Amino acid sequence: MSRTYLHEHTTTTAAEAFSDAEVAVLPTGSVEQHGPALPLGTDLLAARAVAETVADRSDAVLLPPIPVGVSAHHRQFDGTLWTDPGTFEAYVADVVASVTEHGVRKAVVVNGHGGNSDALRRAARNLRDERVAFATPWNWWSNLDALVEEELDTSLGHADEVETSVMLAVAGDLVREAALEDAEERGGDSWGKSVRGAPVGFDAIDFTESGAVGSPTEGSREVGEKLFDHAGDDLAALVEWLAEQNLDSLWPRGHR
Repeated sequence: MSRTYLHEHTTTTAAEAFSDAEVAVLPTGSVEQHGPALPLGTDLLAARAVAETVADRSDAVLLPPIPVGVSAHHRQFDGTLWTDPGTFEAYVADVVASVTEHGVRKAVVVNGHGGNSDALRRAARNLRDERVAFATPWNWWSNLDALVEEELDTSLGHADEVETSVMLAVAGDLVREAALEDAEERGGDSWGKSVRGAPVGFDAIDFTESGAVGSPTEGSREVGEKLFDHAGDDLAALVEWLAEQNLDSLWPRGHR
């Protein structure tokens, strides 16, 4: 049968999906400002699109996306939503733990927002330490540095040419291309602000007026499709590797 999101199943077809599944795939993102050109849901939309590339695998079950993440540092910009890191950590852990009741104790959290990363690592460590589940957090861009450098001669910023490219590829109808120039002109050159190595910019508005960081006008749908395809291949390989692992080998090792 064709695999869909878990919430699109009935309880009967969910039982069939879980009977074959070895790995739960959980998309997480954010609803936060991405400048005047990209949608608030950029991080969610990217994570969801990449996660959906493994939706038809018989060894994976695709969980409903978690849309709101750790985004208080964007709060001065209209439309941004956020939750406390501890709340987010506990919520993700609860979702993964609930899946174990259906026999799946391995998971990949396909993350689209860097601000979620610390909380996701804490959730993953606690789930593993308590031998509830092995859940690896995975940012969709985490293995794309070389390709980003090759195609765009840059590294990942925020609402930049990388995210603009991916949005043009997966949600082009939501991109306000006429606003890309304004996003860049009033944007920041790099993420953060520091003095003598000390961070003095804690919110995005401290170093970018538009909310963007980078050169969004240099993004393109063609590059976005390449990045998306590469990320999908990486996720498929990760899911395949995790599905093949014996659960006992994934638990913490004891003292020598």
